[in-house]
Amino acid sequence: MAACILSLISAQTGAADPIEDFYRGKRIDLIVGYTPGGLYDLLGRLVARFMSDHIPGKPLVVPRNMPGGSSRTAAGYVAKVAPQDGTALVVASQSLPLEQALGAKLQFDMGKMNYIGNPYLDNNVIVTWAKSGIKTLDDAKLREATIGSTGDDPSSHYPSAANALLGTKFRIVTGYPGGNDIDLAMERGEVDGRGSSSWLTWKSTRANWLQEKKINVLVQIGLQKAPDLLDIPLLLDLASNDQDRAVLRLLSAQTAVGKQIFAGPDVPPERVKALRVAFDATMKDPALLAQARNQGFDINPVSGEDLQKLVIDMLSMPKSVTDRLNAILGPRR
Repeated sequence: MAACILSLISAQTGAADPIEDFYRGKRIDLIVGYTPGGLYDLLGRLVARFMSDHIPGKPLVVPRNMPGGSSRTAAGYVAKVAPQDGTALVVASQSLPLEQALGAKLQFDMGKMNYIGNPYLDNNVIVTWAKSGIKTLDDAKLREATIGSTGDDPSSHYPSAANALLGTKFRIVTGYPGGNDIDLAMERGEVDGRGSSSWLTWKSTRANWLQEKKINVLVQIGLQKAPDLLDIPLLLDLASNDQDRAVLRLLSAQTAVGKQIFAGPDVPPERVKALRVAFDATMKDPALLAQARNQGFDINPVSGEDLQKLVIDMLSMPKSVTDRLNAILGPRR
């Protein structure tokens, strides 16, 4: 009898799920690299709310805001300070892989991060406040327009590229802690526009501004036009030669990086795999999709595996392309 009991215990132990055993009763911190209220924050919180149900052991997933350095503070925390055991994730700027490709002195290696996924593939846009008088890119070529930016990220990269390659006269004002702060600055007349935001940001968080025509969309940034922005020029299509087009393609590729979620470089592979599977399942969860619709989101995810490949490809771009873009954007910090 004792032998039978021992055999049963041994069989049950052998069948135990080590991932489930590890995560049971644990908490996962999902660090958002920006201030509350923006799209990074809203999508991060949406994922956090539903992802727990799809992770073995159902750990509590808790969103936390850690703004600073265009999300470098949060990314650095997850890469170098947080436990490397799969209990810390970050939602960070799509620009970080490009910044590293261009030689930025990051305190971490984006090529070594473990990518979990991006919940929404979307184009970015440059917009201006309606009262600014800058309604099109042609207007921005005729007179100066002040553009708000959070720092060394797409919000300064896109207007810088437009200045260098298209002849616009954007004057970039950096230092805003988040997109909402730039929106307030536009309302107050402190700046004429915002250097970057995803198109979804405006549809989901400022739909009334679109309805009331308070903002002008000057240009969209992506690898192809958004279906509901067919009348807005694509930055990539405005290149005047093949070299400029290659540069703008690299700059535009970061839209697929999107609202990237990743874990630190030393998280065990089996936990990375479990988190990726959980992310993919979360993106198909009817409850999440219903909540996303209520918030005005269209879920359009990129898997962790595809995101990992995309980042590696960006970090492997020819030096001639990165040198040209680097010259446009200025010295990397």
